[in-house]
Amino acid sequence: MPGKPKTKRPKTAQERMSARRKRLRAQGLRPVQYWVPDLRDPRVRADLRRQARLLAQHSENAEIDAWIEANYDWREWK
Repeated sequence: MPGKPKTKRPKTAQERMSARRKRLRAQGLRPVQYWVPDLRDPRVRADLRRQARLLAQHSENAEIDAWIEANYDWREWK
């Protein structure tokens, strides 16, 4: 008398993520974590504004802009 077929239990989120990471590693990839400035933080925004003001006062801005205009391939910006 044949037995009742076993049903597979659903995989947990941890098991699914482990399998995904294993597949990605088999493709030659590796996980990387990036930390970026939190633009919601008023201190970060204030520091970015401060840095922008300093950059705007650079004495060679015109020369830098001219070099960028002459050397950058703008065709991608359509």
